[in-house]
Amino acid sequence: MRKKQIVTVIAVVTVMGYLYMQPVKGLIKPNDDHGTKNGQVPQAARPLANVDVQTVSVPAKQAIGPALADKITALEQELAKAGTGTQKQQMQLQLAQQWDGVNQAAPAAFYYQALGKAGNQFENWLNAGNRFNDAYKFTQDTLTQPVFINNAISAFKNARKLKAKSLEAQTGLGIAYVNQTAMGITDPDGGSPMQGITLLLDVVRQDPNNRPANLSLGQFAMKSGQYQKAVDRFKRMIAQKVELEPYFYLAESYKQLGMKPEAIAAYQKCKEMMPDAAFGQRIDDFIKELQN
Repeated sequence: MRKKQIVTVIAVVTVMGYLYMQPVKGLIKPNDDHGTKNGQVPQAARPLANVDVQTVSVPAKQAIGPALADKITALEQELAKAGTGTQKQQMQLQLAQQWDGVNQAAPAAFYYQALGKAGNQFENWLNAGNRFNDAYKFTQDTLTQPVFINNAISAFKNARKLKAKSLEAQTGLGIAYVNQTAMGITDPDGGSPMQGITLLLDVVRQDPNNRPANLSLGQFAMKSGQYQKAVDRFKRMIAQKVELEPYFYLAESYKQLGMKPEAIAAYQKCKEMMPDAAFGQRIDDFIKELQN
């Protein structure tokens, strides 16, 4: 449990860095009079970087340490020797699960994608899309990010062909559509940030307590400077279930609104849920900044 909690806190801090480093003003702005769409000037189409499972596995192995990396390398060697068909897919699934087990979304995504292409099964496409969305979120590499977005959109579309009413696939596609705008790229089939927001709002309409959709809508509200909407969204989430991540975003939203007492109270609540003293100290720094 302790390890899981620490991973959660690291994810919160990483997401906050991602949240504020993206060029997101005007994220869901309607068309204007200058030929732009959703407040973005589309970039000319350019080829995606040559990114595959080997590309992303190298830094992932460095992140997990030699012992775990050696175990995965052994599985990769077995995969290289495997024939086509069932044996190969079994090895790909083992590798996807191994990478999942060490919280490395990018290589896991490529293995789930390969399984999706081989068997066209809903769960593999859904897993691929979710991992590609996570991989995009947790990297600042602008060469790999467009690849992750493109693959996520494709995976979720394939998943929805198999289960059109899947709210999880709809949520993932909505997130990917909005994320692509941060990179200045567009889906050739017409995806847009407004379509992404519409998909997420429809998920919440059908399932008001849907955590991923609500969390994403709150994050996107922050990214577009709509902090009061973000506050309302995160408060509803916390009313359903007290969790560290929405509380952290709530504190940040209060801070951006200049609501210092509310931000301090929310940060203090975060500190109570922190699993490690070092992270608690970081929260103290946030609080001191507001008190000065």
